[in-house]
Amino acid sequence: MSDVRAKAELAKKSTGELAVLTTEQKNEALFNIARSIEQQTERILQENERDIENGVDNGLSGALLDRLRLTETRLKDIVSGLESLLELPDPVGEVLESWRRDDGLSIEKVRVPLGVIGMIYEARPNVTVDATGLGLKTGNAMLLRGSSSALNSNRVLVDVIRQGLEQSDVPSDAVQLVETTDRGTVQDMLKLNGLIDVIIPRGGAALIQRVVSESSVPVLETGAGICHIYIDRDARSEMAHSIVINAKTDRPGVCNAVETVLVHEAWAEKELQPLVEALEQCGVEVRGCSRTQSFAPSVKQANADDWDTEYLDTILSIKVVDSLNEAVAHIHRHGTRHSECIVTDNEQTANAFLQQVDAACVYHNASTRFTDGFQFGFGAEIGISTQKLHARGPIGLPQLTSYKYVLRGDGHIRGGGPTSC
Repeated sequence: MSDVRAKAELAKKSTGELAVLTTEQKNEALFNIARSIEQQTERILQENERDIENGVDNGLSGALLDRLRLTETRLKDIVSGLESLLELPDPVGEVLESWRRDDGLSIEKVRVPLGVIGMIYEARPNVTVDATGLGLKTGNAMLLRGSSSALNSNRVLVDVIRQGLEQSDVPSDAVQLVETTDRGTVQDMLKLNGLIDVIIPRGGAALIQRVVSESSVPVLETGAGICHIYIDRDARSEMAHSIVINAKTDRPGVCNAVETVLVHEAWAEKELQPLVEALEQCGVEVRGCSRTQSFAPSVKQANADDWDTEYLDTILSIKVVDSLNEAVAHIHRHGTRHSECIVTDNEQTANAFLQQVDAACVYHNASTRFTDGFQFGFGAEIGISTQKLHARGPIGLPQLTSYKYVLRGDGHIRGGGPTSC
């Protein structure tokens, strides 16, 4: 038996207990995990530093190292995320719909846990805790497979989490970490239909595409974030500068950072050069089409691959377009249906953009960095879904449940059928 299957079986066995936990029991477990993280902050940071040192030795980019790094502040944010879940309503057991037939048979549509959630993710140790917190609040078991670059961090975090569970009524087997990080373990997880109820990949486009194409387990896809900002001819310069700089430089290594800016030619004539200068002052490498270079000569020539690249770094591509329609066509050709923004003071143009663009989140005059469970008021999130079925946008608590129909009768039988043989 493979290590992955053995851990999946342990997780599956815990789902019966998880499904009947009260909200109070789940909240107690989350509270204990939060306290355990606080008490062992120094130990967690020491293990994370080992991963950082290995990452530097292995040539990880600055943006990837940023995603990998834990600090006291980030651990406090992780703890705050767990604590925020205590205040959120427990969706399990919620009656979504109910009705009574003419013959008195009652029917209810009730939220239930998904079961075992398999998480496959890259160098983001915060996902280990965020995903576990959301999973436990919704009565799900977690099978976690993180990146080899974050193994020390993930190992200590799962140990700390399980210590918190041992102080509560939640079985510690509900959280499992796959510590073998070779590519074969991913393939093993993708074949465990029946033990794993859903797999959520979180990472780059190559990882997500592999999971989607090879998995026999249902997949909740969290797509790559090739996010666009379209600066319309009627955009205010100061607003456009502020939004673009925030969306690119606030945290360039995350999926809701902007990667491509599309600029209407009428705006570009006077305003593109100052925007490029502002970006370069912030340390951003700007690449662009030939028309972009004609307005801003310092811009590097973009190639065809740039429009399809999630940089996750301080790199930005700019393309000059003639119209809203050209901008929308570019987004549909190169985007990932994640987060797309228009900057304009023209309400008619804005509404056309918001209606036409096919993405989980569309913005008017706001940074794409708001695509986030906390910012939406959902509490911690497990990722951003770019698919259309089951869940779309930030994946919070309700999106980690399914439902079943509960029927209550009083000896009801289907009309006219036999009652004995």
